[in-house]
Amino acid sequence: MQINSHLSRLIQDVAAQWGDREALIYKDYSGKQWKSYSWNEFSARVKCVSNALLNMGVKIQENVGIFSQNSVQYLFTDFGAWGIRAVTIPFYATSSEQQIQFMINDAKIRLLFVGEQEQYDKAKRIFSTCQTLERIIVFDPLVAIDPSDPTTMSFETFMKLGEGLPRQSEVERIQKEATMDDIANILYTSGTTGDSKGVVLTCGQYHAAIEANHRCVPVTDKDRILNFLPFTHIFEKGWKILCITVGARLIINTYPLEVQQTMREQHPTCMSSVPRFWEKVYMGVQEKIESSSAMQRKLFRHALNVGRKHNIEYISRGKRPPLALHLEYKLLNKTVFSLVRKELGLENAHFFPTAGAAVSPHVEEFVHSIGIYMDVGYGLTESLATVSCLHLDKPFTVGSVGYPIDSIDIKISEEGEVLLKGPTITRGYYNRDDLTKQAFTEDGYFRTGDSGYLKDGELFLKERIKDLFKTSNGKYIAPQMIESKLLVDKYIDQVAIIADQRKFVSALIIPVYSLLEEYARAHNIKFESRKDLCQNPQIHEMLQERIDTLQQQLAHYEQVKRFTLLEKPFSVERGELTNTLKIKRRVLNENYKKEIDLMYL
Repeated sequence: MQINSHLSRLIQDVAAQWGDREALIYKDYSGKQWKSYSWNEFSARVKCVSNALLNMGVKIQENVGIFSQNSVQYLFTDFGAWGIRAVTIPFYATSSEQQIQFMINDAKIRLLFVGEQEQYDKAKRIFSTCQTLERIIVFDPLVAIDPSDPTTMSFETFMKLGEGLPRQSEVERIQKEATMDDIANILYTSGTTGDSKGVVLTCGQYHAAIEANHRCVPVTDKDRILNFLPFTHIFEKGWKILCITVGARLIINTYPLEVQQTMREQHPTCMSSVPRFWEKVYMGVQEKIESSSAMQRKLFRHALNVGRKHNIEYISRGKRPPLALHLEYKLLNKTVFSLVRKELGLENAHFFPTAGAAVSPHVEEFVHSIGIYMDVGYGLTESLATVSCLHLDKPFTVGSVGYPIDSIDIKISEEGEVLLKGPTITRGYYNRDDLTKQAFTEDGYFRTGDSGYLKDGELFLKERIKDLFKTSNGKYIAPQMIESKLLVDKYIDQVAIIADQRKFVSALIIPVYSLLEEYARAHNIKFESRKDLCQNPQIHEMLQERIDTLQQQLAHYEQVKRFTLLEKPFSVERGELTNTLKIKRRVLNENYKKEIDLMYL
């Protein structure tokens, strides 16, 4: 049963249904032991936050900032703020001082909740440059708060302001006056092509999105949901709320690098993720296959072939597999694929929503072949996450981003752009009427900036329209498509395609340095530094062969002719990546102009 209440009352209504049943599974900051909260305990803390916020003078529809990694305190604050109809504005935990300064000033934030020492230190440094900022509240009790700082308090001290629920009657009155037009969030976009802009998301958008997703996403109260992506990301935020509405357990992963350990310890049934996560799983399994015995390699490759035939050629197309194939798959699923899933901590895998970038067909086929349902989808912050996704009860095509969810009207423009209309689409950008006007067509459709097409009800994407490169020979290149092909190689960690106004395609590549070092030692290649490895002709020859294999199906003009290995990864700090780890191509072209120019001499 789904409980799709107004966000101001959601946790209380779900708690009334599930009571003392486990709701949140978490670790304290720097803690080692898993702990949990029941739905009643979750509800009590949300109420306490609402009361404390009222005692801090927070008004209806006032903007409140949250600058933190995932944590239970984050959840309490989000829902506690919604409980008094305040607006939460999430910042990525990796945001720079310049970014948070811009957002605080743009949204006129008075209260800022921060997670750990890094976030506190950044907030403290920019405090004096933010005219409206009055208070910092720190989640992590281990943070060393400057004793001479009167503007900062711990989350524990903040919660004491709400003890005994002194303003609960006022909270309940505010909730009774809530409307679907209330703003729930202002989410600042990544800004790959310019300054961040605040996407306005209302409670009505959430309500419509949760209802539409519930019709096609079969999450239930039996599921254990691992929250891996940041709560700041609309994909994780929307997914998390959907899971709450059906009473599923949430497993909160605070530190992204610990996700595989968390999976093995907590055995989730579902988890939203980006394609890069599954690419790394794919590369990890392939590496184990390569290092196994000849007999084991032969068995696993046979099993993958059977899994692909069974799950891709038949099941995905809505066909019943032949009995002999089905029986062989069942045997291999129990004896081979179950071991792979167990190693990942996914013994009870249900389904795994995946979006945020192009998914390599190789990776998608692999994940389905080993018995894990990767639910590929598509969405934007402006559409409150999901526009389309695979439906478990419908056939699907590898390479599509699924079927549109109910309530979304998709139109393809004459230029091939995907246009959207419906109750989940934003009403615009905060304080930016000019950008809002540009974002919509005259007949009210939102311009996604993505090119695509519909076929047999499924949506297929081509490329970001602004990302299409035109070579000096007049050929159009889709860089993300080429990058997704190369990223499945175990030696490649990051890649940026270069082609715009150039005579051929080249690439900047960040290798997996540890694997390059292993290769060099195994082949007696001497090196003293990453620079030596990146410039070694034998390393280049080996990678060129692997790249040539991966791009065999590309047109000649799409293939990478030259590449440069870089000694340092692309970084958020240098402005080369957004907080969601998308490439900022303009910045890369500036930062690596010398390296790029050398490839075209």
